[in-house]
Amino acid sequence: MRRVALALSVFALAMYGATGAAQVVDATRPNVVLIITDDVGYGDFGSYGATDIRTPHIDGLARDGVRLTDFYANGSTCTPTRAALMSGRYQQRVGLEVPLTGTPIDRETGLPATGRSLPQLLKNNGFATALIGKWHLGWKQEFSPAAHGFDYFFGFKSGGTDYYQHTNRQGQPDLFENDSLVEVPGYMTDLITDRSIRFIEQNRERPFFVEVAYNAAHWPYQRPDAPSTAPRVAWNGGILNDPATRADYAAILERADDGVGRILAALDRLNLSRNTIVIFTNDNGGESLSRNAPFFHNKATLWEGGIRVPAVVRWPGRIPAGQVSGQVGVTMDLTASILAATTTPVPAEAKLEGIDLFPVLEGRVPEIERTLFWRDTGLVPGSSDPVSAVQFAVRSGDWKFFFDGHRDMLFNVRTDQGERNNLIAEQREIARRLRSLLGTWDEDVDAEFKRPK
Repeated sequence: MRRVALALSVFALAMYGATGAAQVVDATRPNVVLIITDDVGYGDFGSYGATDIRTPHIDGLARDGVRLTDFYANGSTCTPTRAALMSGRYQQRVGLEVPLTGTPIDRETGLPATGRSLPQLLKNNGFATALIGKWHLGWKQEFSPAAHGFDYFFGFKSGGTDYYQHTNRQGQPDLFENDSLVEVPGYMTDLITDRSIRFIEQNRERPFFVEVAYNAAHWPYQRPDAPSTAPRVAWNGGILNDPATRADYAAILERADDGVGRILAALDRLNLSRNTIVIFTNDNGGESLSRNAPFFHNKATLWEGGIRVPAVVRWPGRIPAGQVSGQVGVTMDLTASILAATTTPVPAEAKLEGIDLFPVLEGRVPEIERTLFWRDTGLVPGSSDPVSAVQFAVRSGDWKFFFDGHRDMLFNVRTDQGERNNLIAEQREIARRLRSLLGTWDEDVDAEFKRPK
């Protein structure tokens, strides 16, 4: 027994760093750092093929963990995807299918607090919880991050913010600490990084969950370290009037990658890396300056370029380094995966629709065939045709049935990533099956939303 006690003492001493005591490694209660960029293209990272943007820290996560090739956002725009992350369910079930704007009507709307959100369940399990960055799920206090279980919030509530002035597109102040407006000078990306590191430092001796929700590289395309020349948000007929270039966009994204590097360095410095899951992804496909290759189209469409996003997961000692996985996944899978990895009790009422991806990513079970659904009834940017706003899609295995407002299409997205070869005439039975599945799902989510609460 004395030998065991001595071994445990030596282990505990080894877990101390220059800054003080680190957490004792507990595989059942790992920390979670979830990093989400905004409106960035699938092909905008070196590990996903970019050659004109330097992202060494995000690429390093891919080298140290697993890079997913077939991961999807729950929606083609920000609010829907973020609602699915919080609830672990399809966002249509709560009626958040299009982005919330700054209109008076939208300011009365938000994600209802149920007591079963991802941060609330983690908080119930003893985790410190924080959201640093973008919320975009409601302005009123009843829809705030605190109402959903975040102990701490620092960031903005609108869809996009001026990187320097911290105002929304209407020019209104939009920087909050918890539920209070604050004035803190600095470039938004850097402020998000700084506050994320501070939260990690303050909670290093207990399990924590922090969502690092960068606004990079969402418009306005304001380069770092250039506040005097930064363009302000300007709108013309609903379309952003911004003379930015791809080089400006690259500088914005590279600053976010620098921030990721600083967060990872803080985990190392505090001896927390071994017991911390780090997840990186994006909220939807990239916009005008993005590179969505090898996929077609971009944000606000259900073509692959609008919903297929990068996803990287690092969990030292659990996920082998340097892996590439073709496992199909979606944002709400992250909810289920984080809760499972942290052994967080999930009430049956939560009715999670995502799955735990970790058994696959760790190599314990083979890839799981998925059937996933999308619906987008928001108006496609630049279009005044209401019909073009109606989009439906379902992916089942390698097949994707897609209705873009004008016609039905069927693609094998494993062999035809660019969705150039419509096979609906050759594969009518597959198309009929997927169309039927989509119809059933459509009726189900609408029935739940309309059901009296």
